[in-house]
Amino acid sequence: MNRPSKSAKAWGALKAWGALLAASTLALGACAVSARAAPCGSSAPGFPQWLEEMKRDAAADGVSQRTLDAALTGVTYDHAVIGRDRGQRIFHQSFEKFSSRLVTSARLSKARALLQRHAALLAQIEARYGVPGAVLVAIWGLETGFGADNGRFRTMQALATLAYDCRRSAQFHEELNHALRIVERGDMSPAQMRGDWAGEIGQTQFMPSSYLKYGVDFDGDGRRDLIRSTADALASTANFLKGKGWRSGAGWNEGEPNFAVLLEWNQARVYVKTIALLATKLTDAQ
Repeated sequence: MNRPSKSAKAWGALKAWGALLAASTLALGACAVSARAAPCGSSAPGFPQWLEEMKRDAAADGVSQRTLDAALTGVTYDHAVIGRDRGQRIFHQSFEKFSSRLVTSARLSKARALLQRHAALLAQIEARYGVPGAVLVAIWGLETGFGADNGRFRTMQALATLAYDCRRSAQFHEELNHALRIVERGDMSPAQMRGDWAGEIGQTQFMPSSYLKYGVDFDGDGRRDLIRSTADALASTANFLKGKGWRSGAGWNEGEPNFAVLLEWNQARVYVKTIALLATKLTDAQ
């Protein structure tokens, strides 16, 4: 999820692509919206009509009017989202150039400090899911600068814009369906759902489908809060990796068993190699 102007997020987040893989396997439940959608479009004028048709489909599939009003009232076509979606050249850089801009001495220093600060939490997460703290902290740092910048896009507006756009309409329509389900269940309000341009939410950037499937309440407060709870965010990330086949004790660099699992997190090989590099540097420093 390429971010051309925002620290770790500026370069780190192609998360939408990896998390979208989960959309096809997640059961929606009784209140979920079906895959049928109004025709897509490539410009703003057709968006209002598309949105009204989408609302009617959602209501027919059991989404309450209260949820639709809360989630979609005031949603407009977002040109900034389309611009971000079209501008993903950074992932064509060489690994050397890409990683050198991300694995900096400042980020390494911050990551090492957080690895120590959260040592007990990370040990508990590894005991349950088998994913080392160094890997989780590396993802955390590259996705949002360790939770410093989770994104400011309105999730519903971003997802609706991309669901309407013809480039990957079906994929993002499913993610919009999942986001409506999150609101319908009362897990988050639309106002709380702010993140990056492709609908990612929280400190490690979960798509709505992955939130529903892999999000966990690790701090025991009764809710899965990937935005404010570091424990929930990191444990959910570990749960995602475990669910994709993470092998406890195995390596994660290219050519090792868990590298393929990291590619489930993010399909951009240059980005995954950078996660692996940062995690390895953190492990070597311990």
